[in-house]
Parts: sequence; structure tokens; C-alpha cells
Amino acid sequence: MRSRPRQLLLAAALVLAVGLPVGVVATAASAASGITVAAAIAAQDGRTATVTGYVVGEPTATNTVRRSAFTGDTAIAIADSAAETATGRMLYVQVTAAYRSAFGLRTNPGTLGSTVTVTGTLTAYFSHAGLKDPTAFTRGGTTPTPSPTATPTPTPTGNPGSTYYASAVGKTGPALRSSLHNIIKVQTRLSYAQVWDALKQTDQDPNNANNVLLLYSGTSRSKNSNGGSTGNWNREHVWAQSHGDFGTAAGPGTDVHHLRATDVTVNSTRGNKDFDNGGNPVSSAPGNYTDSDSWEPRNADKGDVARMLFYMAIRYEGNDGWPNLELNDSTSNGSSPFHGRLSVLKKWHQQDPPDAFERRRNQVIFDNWQGNRNPFVDHPEWVSAIWG
Repeated sequence: MRSRPRQLLLAAALVLAVGLPVGVVATAASAASGITVAAAIAAQDGRTATVTGYVVGEPTATNTVRRSAFTGDTAIAIADSAAETATGRMLYVQVTAAYRSAFGLRTNPGTLGSTVTVTGTLTAYFSHAGLKDPTAFTRGGTTPTPSPTATPTPTPTGNPGSTYYASAVGKTGPALRSSLHNIIKVQTRLSYAQVWDALKQTDQDPNNANNVLLLYSGTSRSKNSNGGSTGNWNREHVWAQSHGDFGTAAGPGTDVHHLRATDVTVNSTRGNKDFDNGGNPVSSAPGNYTDSDSWEPRNADKGDVARMLFYMAIRYEGNDGWPNLELNDSTSNGSSPFHGRLSVLKKWHQQDPPDAFERRRNQVIFDNWQGNRNPFVDHPEWVSAIWG
């Protein structure tokens, strides 16, 4: 009977010691049951959870986190590392009125780099993986250690580390497909307007930082020449929007892993055709060929196109409100959520393996925009492990 009053006295002492408002102190039990930021990002389903992480900045937009000169006390970004800079690996935490005087970064800039433990609802905030409506907030806490994996994961060039593909290693066929889907579905969804800025980074010409390299034509063009007029570049959906009718709403219509900067005229000529060999030369994009129902990209882009479609078929399995996108061997798919031809795409994948441009692009999307990767750029061998 004496233990409970003693606990209350200790909690009150902690309130006085660190200057937190009454109600801010989380219990030892809730802190101990905390999850990692990575786990919280993967579980954006409205559940209640306790998360421990390092304060890494003040979120100001979906992909923007302020690291100094803080302007508000209403939100903080936390991560599993104090040195984290990729917004895709950050959790945006709402700081409601009860906690702003103690945890808002404008009032408490010294909190940057320290750990906090927060209990709240795992749901999107700033259209980004988030935690809202906190019920407990404490300073400190030990960041949870991810569960160890029995099998070490190979680290391909550009891979973020040994844990990203851990659950997929050693699997083939449907099991591999399911594991990869569960890994890459954890992503930040962009607006269609944000895609312009994303492409200016992901498709940057390695020889001219002011330009982007255009898909199909290989032309280098000013980043500022984006738009809808002749001579501009625009946003090409490699998996055509009509193949599943997903439009440009946040989701497959804005997934930068299959959106590329492309000349307006070339984009229009390709339209929504499936991919196959043969056809007539495309005058506006030498090396490309087209006929009434198919498009053949130039050799330098064949593997890129194939891997973008492989990604889409694994990422969108029909379980998150979007169509189940699938590859088949047809060139007359129309508005069905299918794209072809699979047999040709597999050959293109072998003929044109990932190069430095494609690997850099994958990394930029992971680091700066969506927080997920195209596994077939990192692990080309997984194409045959899934599709034979």
C-alpha cells in the first residue's frame, strides 16, 4: 500500500526537476514498450504506440525539415539516428498545446539531438508518416534496437544498409514478392505538384546540374523548362495512368519511381502504349520505335523502363485502395491494370543493367522524397527469382 504514494512522489519530483507540465511524464512501462521510428513509419494505421527517437528538426512540409532558426512549437521530427537527414526515415510528431512549452523547438532549441519518448496515434501528419494527438511526452529514453535477423543481408552499391531488405533475403517466388511489397510500400506519398521538384533532383544531368536528362530521347534540358508546351519537358508515367485508371492523385500517379522527365512531344507520341520491340522510327527521339499498340525505347533506356514496371507491379498489390497492377505479355491492355510485354521487359532488363544514373536516382528518391527503393535496381537478380 505504500508503493503507490512513493511512485507519485517520484513522478512529482521529476516534473519539478525537468520543468515538464503535469501529465507530460510517461510511465516507465510505456517507455519500455516503445518502438523504433522505423517501426512507427511502417505502421501508419491509426494504432496507439509509444515511440522513442532523436529530435532531428522541425517539419515545415512533407519533405522539408528545419534544422535551425526554428519558427514554431507545433511539430518535431524524430529519427532512429541523431544524424539522420533523410525525411523518409523521419517520423513527424504533432506537439499539441499541453506540450509546446516543454518540447516545441522554437522555445526549446536545445532539444535538437536529444531523445524523446512520445505516445500517440500513428497516422499521417504533413502528408508524411506521423504521430498525432500525443497523450504522453518525456525527454530521454533509450532508442529501441531493431530485432536482429538470423541471415545477414548483402549490401549492394547504394543500399542504405544491411537491414532494408532483411526480410526478403533467401526467398524466391511469391514469398519474395510478398516480402518486397511489405518493404517498399512504406513510403511518403507526394502530391503531383511535388513531382516537378522531385524530378529536378532525381533526373539531374550528371554533367550539368542545371539540367535534367530526358527519358527516351536522352536530351539534356534546363530544369526550368518544365511545362506543357512544345520544347518543354513534363512528367511521363512509364506505367501509363490509364492502365489502372489511377490518375495523378497521391499514390501510383505520383510515385517518382516510375515518373520521369520526358520531352512533351515524345511523351505524347508514346501515349499509353505497352512496351514491345519493333515499329517505325520516332523522329523526335532517335533510337525509339513505335506502332499502333507498342513502344520500344532506345537501348540506353530499355532496362530502366523494365525495372520501373517491375517496381510498380510489386509496390501496388491492390491492398491499399489502388488497383492491383500486374505485368502480362499483351500489347493491348487498354484501361486494365496490366502492362506488357513481360517477356520483352525481362530481356531488356538483362540487356541494359542498372548504371550509375539509375542507382543515384534510386538513392535520391530514398533519401529525399519517398523513403523507399526500387529493389530491382539494388538486386537485379530478383527479377528472375519472381518472374522466372
